[in-house]
Amino acid sequence: MKTYVIGDIHGRLSQFKALVESLDYDPLEDRIILLGDLIDRGEDSPGVVNYALELQEQSPNFICLRGNHEQMLLDLIEYGDLLWLVPENGGAVTIAQYGCKYIEETSTLSLQIPVAHLEFYSNTLPYFEDDNAYYVHAGITLGRHPSECDDETLRWKRDPVFFRRYNGKPCFFGHTPTRYLPPNGRKAQDVYICGSAIGVDTGCGPDDPLSCVQVETMMVYQSYLDGRIVTYQAKLGSVTSLAMR
Repeated sequence: MKTYVIGDIHGRLSQFKALVESLDYDPLEDRIILLGDLIDRGEDSPGVVNYALELQEQSPNFICLRGNHEQMLLDLIEYGDLLWLVPENGGAVTIAQYGCKYIEETSTLSLQIPVAHLEFYSNTLPYFEDDNAYYVHAGITLGRHPSECDDETLRWKRDPVFFRRYNGKPCFFGHTPTRYLPPNGRKAQDVYICGSAIGVDTGCGPDDPLSCVQVETMMVYQSYLDGRIVTYQAKLGSVTSLAMR
C-alpha cells in the first residue's frame, strides 16, 4: 500500500484533481489521506467535497480529517456560531458557492448545503494513525498520543514547541502554511520537515502549490494553478530540531 497525504485544499478543485491524477495511485490498494480544510477561499469548495466523495466511494482506504474550517461550518449549523463568516475565514465565499444567502443586516442565513456534504463533514476524523505515522490537522502535544490531545490542539493550535522540537513517531500536519513555520533552509513553497514533524500546507494563494507527500518514500508532489506538477525528493530527519526563540 502506498499512502499519499494531501495538505489543506481550501476549495482549489482544479489543483486537487490535477494532483490526484498525477499520482501512481490505485484506489483499491493505496490510501489517500486529506489533512482537513477542504473548504473556503478557493474557487469551488462544494466541488472539492464532491470529488472527495468520489474518492471515498472508489477506495475503502480513503481518510479525511476534520480541519478547523469544517469545524467552523459545523459550529455555525449546530450552535449558530458566526466565526466561520468572518471575512478572512472564507466561509462567506463557500456559502455563496453553495447558493446560500446570508443577510448581514439581520444576521439570518438560509443554508442549502446538501445532506451528503453535511454527513461527510460530520464523519471526518480528529486524527488518523497507521504503522508509519500520525496524521493530524494542526499538531499534537509533545509526549502525548493524538488520542490524548484535545480538539483545540488537533484542529487549531500553532505550537512552536511542536514545530521545532517534535521527534516522536512521524507526524504529518497541515493548518499552518509552511511559509509561516520556522526557517530551516527550505525553499518558500517546500513542505516543512523538522525532526519528525512534516508540514504539508504550502499555502492557498494564487501562486501556492497544493502539496502531497508519499509517506513511504517522502516524494513530494505539488500542483500549481497554471497546471504545472512539480515533484522533488524530501528527506525525513535532515533537520533534527530548531532552537526555541
